[in-house]
Amino acid sequence: MDALMIEKATNAIADKNRLAILMEVARKGNCFCGDITELTGLSQPTISHHVKILVDAGVLIYDKTGRTVQLTINREMMKHLSMFFLKLS
Repeated sequence: MDALMIEKATNAIADKNRLAILMEVARKGNCFCGDITELTGLSQPTISHHVKILVDAGVLIYDKTGRTVQLTINREMMKHLSMFFLKLS
């Protein structure tokens, strides 16, 4: 994994709202966008903005079926991030 991908992923999770979204998806295993609105109290457009950043960074996987959007953790990206941080310790 190159430095640019690590930088993009760490920047994505540096925001407190995006970190809360990521932690909720990790806790539940998967999550629907409506669930996140209830968790954070943020508006749907704001949630969509944060989710897009997390998906573009490769941290979350976005699966749309009809009008339903399901989010899951990109486990492969988390492995790469874990290995990166382990190298720093």
